[in-house]
Amino acid sequence: MTGILDQVTTAWAKAWGQGDTTAFESITAPDYHRQSKTGPETLTDVLHQIEEQHAAFSDFTVRLRTAVEDHGIIAIHWESCGTHSGEFMGVPPTGRTVTVSGASFINHRDGLITSEEVVWDPRELLSALGIWHLTTPQRSGV
Repeated sequence: MTGILDQVTTAWAKAWGQGDTTAFESITAPDYHRQSKTGPETLTDVLHQIEEQHAAFSDFTVRLRTAVEDHGIIAIHWESCGTHSGEFMGVPPTGRTVTVSGASFINHRDGLITSEEVVWDPRELLSALGIWHLTTPQRSGV
């Protein structure tokens, strides 16, 4: 990786993987915004999410499985893992090891991230925590 791809993936990995939010802040444009399943998010929202995840999951790590850049868009396929040792989204610690994967599509301009769209399935997280089952229960008499 070279240039903008290396800068973005390094800062993104430091922020999400190590909790170093200043690394991410340093490469975001003033008009940065993020879109996820929960709706539009500001930089402040994202930094808060990073801090919450590191507080709730001990040994939290993020692995960049694939990262590519093409025509001003960076795509990152990521996987996060950690032990649920603190309250998260109102759920008390379960002690379970949680692994979730997804993808982020990042737009950039002049060496700074302007926007990010995140795709992941929250049911994967809920299932790993043991509070939601991904399988559909069988109906009797059908």
